[in-house]
Amino acid sequence: MIVQDTPKKPGSNTGSKVANTMSKYRWTICALLFFSTTINYLDRQVLSLTWKDYLVPEFHWTDNNYGTITALFSIFYAVSMLLAGRFIDWTDTKKGFLWAIAIWSLGACVHAFCGIATSGILTGDWFVSFEGAKERIETVGDTSLIISTSVGLFIFARFILALGEAGNFPAAIKATAEYFPKKDRALATSIFNAGATVGALAAPLSIPFIAKAWGWEMAFIIIGALGFVWMGFWIYLYQKPEVHPRVSKTELEYIQQDIITHNQVLEPNVAAAPARKMSFAECFRYKQTWAFAFGKFMTDGVWWFFLFWTPAYLKDIYKMDSTQSALPLFVLYMITLLSIIGGWLPTYFVEKKGMNPYEGRMKAMLIFAFFPLVTLLAQPLGQYTYWLPVIIIGIAGAAHQSWSANIFSTVGDMFPKQAIATVTGIGGMAGGIGSFLINKGSGVLFEHAGSTQMEFMGFVGKEAGYFIIFSICAVAYLIGWTVMKSLVPTYRPIE
Repeated sequence: MIVQDTPKKPGSNTGSKVANTMSKYRWTICALLFFSTTINYLDRQVLSLTWKDYLVPEFHWTDNNYGTITALFSIFYAVSMLLAGRFIDWTDTKKGFLWAIAIWSLGACVHAFCGIATSGILTGDWFVSFEGAKERIETVGDTSLIISTSVGLFIFARFILALGEAGNFPAAIKATAEYFPKKDRALATSIFNAGATVGALAAPLSIPFIAKAWGWEMAFIIIGALGFVWMGFWIYLYQKPEVHPRVSKTELEYIQQDIITHNQVLEPNVAAAPARKMSFAECFRYKQTWAFAFGKFMTDGVWWFFLFWTPAYLKDIYKMDSTQSALPLFVLYMITLLSIIGGWLPTYFVEKKGMNPYEGRMKAMLIFAFFPLVTLLAQPLGQYTYWLPVIIIGIAGAAHQSWSANIFSTVGDMFPKQAIATVTGIGGMAGGIGSFLINKGSGVLFEHAGSTQMEFMGFVGKEAGYFIIFSICAVAYLIGWTVMKSLVPTYRPIE
């Protein structure tokens, strides 16, 4: 875009504002993205915090059943990410985000009715209360039928949840690119991405106690309803920065500094060519797309493993129920909040060391890639106290979130805004495939290790299974970084 007078519009920021006043409305948008991500992860966590204590007794699930549900959620999420990115580039940020959170909030609430649906399918009684459904399911003698029916229904509910949740990060990354210059995007991304940690942090402090007081069904409904509240704020507060009445001219110039700098090389009064949307197939032609996708494939599953399996880990190894594990999980995710450093470090490299944004980001990511190596010690040290693996997983989680904020920002560094959500969706698909493999593999491994009392590196049973998965998590980031750096060794933005 050329620096020129913007036509005045109703509600435009070009009319009545004082030009030299620096507004900070971009941080309001960042706060909205933070809360959407918090809600996103709260909705995702309800199942992991209720299945061991409530769903196993009611539906007779095994680790393999749970692994299947979480693994298929990952696949649904992966495919939906691919479509969601394109959908948001097509509908644009505001409408796309509204569709996404409406669908996933509906999906979150649908989980609550899987018990009634199981009762209806197996006994013919559809119009019953939550408690009535439990009583009727107990009369069914064939547990395999209960398992297959309930698992199928929860998979359907997870499909709806995944379809909507897939839109969160493509829309949030696109909004960040619209409201922040490149040098600030990693910081803004790390702030809104911290919502994942806060959601995971709030989950054990709320969900188990809601489930205990009012039933697991109400935990899904109450948490799911939060998304509908957020939609009202988004409708009221979000517009493009160039037409938003709360964004001053000075702030708009700050937001668009990369565009201004780029267009200074053009001849005066020569308009830039109109932005062309990049086709879906064209995105796959670039090594930058493959680098981002491989980095997500290697590392997304690590975070999802921690998110979905840590409550089960504390239950299986340390015999804690969901309320007893609330404090350890709270401490774990409090440590993960250290990930805010992930947004500051590349900014330091850019501003203090003179690196370009990509170079600074990759250096920061290499540093963060070493921290997950501590998970190699989680199981060996866990024999002394459960607090040591809790702290270690928290450190690894903080490293992941720091890594995640920066790998998302590489898309904005390399690609034009018209392609950001699409490429983010492609990477999200790759991350979902990696998550499918680790979640399904974990369920099969833990069930096998527990039933056969498998031995590995001095550990027996499920402890051996967890040690194997922790070891995979430890090296994933260094492998991902090495391949990314090989594919895109230097800063090469796509015009």
